[in-house]
Amino acid sequence: MASLNVYSVLVVLFLTCRAIMATKENDQIIKENNCETTVGLPCVLEAFTSIFNTRSISNKCCGKLVVLGKVCHSALVKRTFENPLFKGLNPATIIAKSIQTWNNCLALIDSPSPSA
Repeated sequence: MASLNVYSVLVVLFLTCRAIMATKENDQIIKENNCETTVGLPCVLEAFTSIFNTRSISNKCCGKLVVLGKVCHSALVKRTFENPLFKGLNPATIIAKSIQTWNNCLALIDSPSPSA
């Protein structure tokens, strides 16, 4: 019985360490790539409302998001899951919406604009 408790404690410790390492990894990616200041708060809010709600993201902010890069986009979304305010969200749904927002912006930026 005591070995089961020790095993349980080790599993919890391992999972906690992994979560802390993931947090540090995302924070490091965000810091090294200057992810938060490159896009600007208004566009970050637009991107996140398109992922966490049903609002759309403007062409201007899509362009900034694509320039920001997939690595920053993913790290910012993953870090959001670490925030206690968002702990009730379904990660699979949010990740799917995140990918959809990214792909929509990428397609918008890659498509040629109509000539005047």
